[in-house]
Amino acid sequence: MNTIIVATDFSREAENAMEYAGALAKNVKAKLILFNSASLPHHTSNSLISATAIFRLEEKSRMLLQERAANLQERFKVEVGVETGFLTEIEDRLENLFVKHKAELVVMGMASQSIEQDLFGNTTTSAILKHSYPVLAVPASVTYKRIENVLFACDDMKKVDAAILGKIKQLNRLLGSKLEVLHVEDTPVRKKHVRVVPEEIPQLKDVDYIYKNYNSEDVIFTIKEEIQRLEADLLIMIPRRYGFWESLIHRSKTRLMASGLFIPLLSIPQVD
Repeated sequence: MNTIIVATDFSREAENAMEYAGALAKNVKAKLILFNSASLPHHTSNSLISATAIFRLEEKSRMLLQERAANLQERFKVEVGVETGFLTEIEDRLENLFVKHKAELVVMGMASQSIEQDLFGNTTTSAILKHSYPVLAVPASVTYKRIENVLFACDDMKKVDAAILGKIKQLNRLLGSKLEVLHVEDTPVRKKHVRVVPEEIPQLKDVDYIYKNYNSEDVIFTIKEEIQRLEADLLIMIPRRYGFWESLIHRSKTRLMASGLFIPLLSIPQVD
């Protein structure tokens, strides 16, 4: 892994995500890029503001980022750069930065669960659902520790791209972790569990992993139950994208997991 981008708004969740990313970068020998998109204070958002004032806001953001970068670089002994924006769409800017720096991962903080967030999501869940880069959502309560157990949960193994399995395999080797592949079918039947031999997934034949299949009426509960049983340090999911009206009915399981999770969630998008 070469470059990790960390998006921050200097909130408690974002500060924690920076710490997590610093430790992760040290472990995988990656470079960090800290990014903030400066925005107008609420009391000035409806009034005219001078170009000089805008420049000062962006400079303030850059200075804060540079302070954080220097601190992370000194403590974790990793290279850290900074990028700023102003009044830009954060997800679109991240897309550009991902390409510019040839990054492999975007790290973002995840706030505590709320009804509003559960229904409508936030900046992090928006990035997970809308864009083509992998996003690591780090809950505010999580501190970095060695990732020993990884849970990859999906609802249709036949539709998982070989490229995604390749990324999971690469990550597994990089972290030296054990992998469990959990196939959960959302069906109105009593939960069953079947263990399948590793040869069922040829792309993972050289990986230390097990495969489990469940039928469950409550997919979210089943995944959380398996996280606890496995004592997983990381959850991997593939976000399923819906249009606006569909999303009101089919709320993304990836987003719902992210908004109430107690371990980091790595979202790897399916390339269309």
